Amino acid sequence: MEATALVDTLKRVLKARGLTYADIAAGLGLSEASVKRIFSRRDFTLVRVDEICRIAGVDFADLARAASEDRPGAASLTLEQETAIVSEPKLLLVALCAVNNWTFDEIVATYALSVAECTRLLVRLDRLRIVELAPGNRIRPMISRTFSWRPGGPIQRYFHARIQDEYLASRFDRPDELFVFVSGMLSHASSAELIARLRRVARDFAEQHRDDLRLPLAQRFGTSLLIAMRPWEPRAFRQVRRPGTGDAQGDRLLQIQQVGKRLRRQSRPG
Repeated sequence: MEATALVDTLKRVLKARGLTYADIAAGLGLSEASVKRIFSRRDFTLVRVDEICRIAGVDFADLARAASEDRPGAASLTLEQETAIVSEPKLLLVALCAVNNWTFDEIVATYALSVAECTRLLVRLDRLRIVELAPGNRIRPMISRTFSWRPGGPIQRYFHARIQDEYLASRFDRPDELFVFVSGMLSHASSAELIARLRRVARDFAEQHRDDLRLPLAQRFGTSLLIAMRPWEPRAFRQVRRPGTGDAQGDRLLQIQQVGKRLRRQSRPG
């Protein structure tokens, strides 16, 4: 196992438990600056890692196992892999559970699948190289923490077809729900900056998911985050546009300014 992976996992554990460099420094009898330097240089001995684990209240073996599970994996699936998954509803179900780090026992206890059937589906996913099925029915996803479905691919189309009728059917009035829809006029630079921020939110979601894996399944619930942003204008508005002013996909502001100038010139007397 690489030392880098072990240190990165240790930092995530400390963050999840609300521990700061100052807390670690106090526990080690060092200055905060010294602890920051140790982490920045990744200058750790096994004894030091074990001491920090003791302060964080985490077993070193659990830390090593978590670091091993965080090994780099595929950032996306192939078209063939996604097509195979979406072809069978139960296979898709088990695949989603597996990539979200459910255990074999949790899947069987939650869904009406026999041990034999769940095993068969996991074997298929293993052959597709989506998960690694180890002895004792231990499941290790073969994907990275920043994994995403193929844009416009079979899985994304499957969920797109259900977003309007199922996902957006909620009133979004519960404490654990949120629906925000805003419209405005942005420059290309501002749009790019905002998209970068939203990508960071998506990464934060993935990190929270990873941090909460230490909690029992009964304390976690399936949560979906929908982030969407695109140049868009309602069809009813586009239908009353002047010819030549483009559409929502073009540089609308520039086109409108050009038409406005032309209309002003035409309206001048003589």
